[in-house]
Amino acid sequence: MISLASLDLIALAFGAFNLLRLASYFPQIVAVARDQHGATAQDGLVGANASTALYAWAKLADTSLAIVSAFNAVCCLVVVVLAAYRRILATIRVGDPPNQ
Repeated sequence: MISLASLDLIALAFGAFNLLRLASYFPQIVAVARDQHGATAQDGLVGANASTALYAWAKLADTSLAIVSAFNAVCCLVVVVLAAYRRILATIRVGDPPNQ
């Protein structure tokens, strides 16, 4: 059985790692925005974070987890959209038609 002290450590680890994850989005967004050749995006993270947010809100009634996960989903979406935009710009600059 998990003790109360274990739950506190789990909550602390969850909070700490989410703060690190949130802090990592800004450099990713800047790197994608500066990339002249397009960037590889990991759009699966958008779905994972969005579904976690929905599950936390609808099934767990955990507003804090829902908000954190929704913010993570939005940040991932920004990275994906910027990467797609940069790829389109790189394709246009080269003169190749976009893939159909």
